[in-house]
Amino acid sequence: MLSFPLLACLLLCLLGGGGAAAVPAVIVFGDSSVDAGNNNQISTVLRSNFRPYGRDFYGGKPTGRFSNGRIPPDFISEAFGLRPFVPAYLDPQYNISDFVTGVCFASAGTGFDNATSNVLNVIPLWKEVEYYKEYQNKLKAYAGETKANSIINEALYLVSLGTNDFLENYYTIPNTRSRYTVDQYQDFLIGLVEEFITSIYGLGARKISLTGLPPMGCLPLERSTNYVNGNGNECMEGYNLVALHFNEKLNGLVGKVNGKLSGIKVVFSNPYGIFMQMIKKPSLFGFEVASVACCATGMFEMGYMCDQLNPFTCTDANKYVFWDSFHPTQKASQIVATYLLKHSLREFL
Repeated sequence: MLSFPLLACLLLCLLGGGGAAAVPAVIVFGDSSVDAGNNNQISTVLRSNFRPYGRDFYGGKPTGRFSNGRIPPDFISEAFGLRPFVPAYLDPQYNISDFVTGVCFASAGTGFDNATSNVLNVIPLWKEVEYYKEYQNKLKAYAGETKANSIINEALYLVSLGTNDFLENYYTIPNTRSRYTVDQYQDFLIGLVEEFITSIYGLGARKISLTGLPPMGCLPLERSTNYVNGNGNECMEGYNLVALHFNEKLNGLVGKVNGKLSGIKVVFSNPYGIFMQMIKKPSLFGFEVASVACCATGMFEMGYMCDQLNPFTCTDANKYVFWDSFHPTQKASQIVATYLLKHSLREFL
């Protein structure tokens, strides 16, 4: 398989990319799929700032990314000619000079629904927006009003969350299920997504990638739960159907906001299909294992349950689609990022 830098170079050449960055910055909102380490700085058990997390990152450093290495925004930033990683806003080793070309406000465990962030005491989406406002003020003080406004308007905004709203909230908290059918809850979330997009649009965002849900019923944790419940070690197809239906509604929302908000360009970035291909036919992508994860037994562990002392953790994460029971490996993230760059994100190249 080609290395990612070479893939990115070829992709940019094929799509007509030049030497200069097509966007001046990559700004990230979301959950653990894109959290670069913000949860390290808050009081929550949902952290990954310890080995073996990050063992394949630069310097083997556990940054708080839920991966053995880089995550999709890092690859996307590099492909746009920017830094090869997007730093976390709350990471004390970075400041506004580091955030000019990219910043991540994401928090592992959060969702569109505020109640989701309460489950594991993480940063709610509204607070991510507050941090973004704070960032804008710092950027204007650092770069000047004109330059800052140009960065804000021309930046690519990556939005990736929603899985926790279903797996950590709807299917876990009885009160949520008693209030909504799953279809009603999806519609409730779609309303929150529209409010969020409108909110950051009002703050200057114009180029937005709205990421859909993966086949969440095929995450190792859900497959293991299915196995324990006596249904066999197969994907939870009911969860996958929910993801597909929610993605359809997200795609519909993209058309709506593009027609409603002047000057905005929102694209729907759908990772479902490429994830399912990796899961169903891993050998086509150079993987050997898709049903369990690399870390520990690969069935249940994530966060503090995935630690360096566990003797079962695999030696080569490149053979695995999943790093822990909930999150893809760096290699899988690279494949997803490349796919999105070639399809939805080519709109911004």
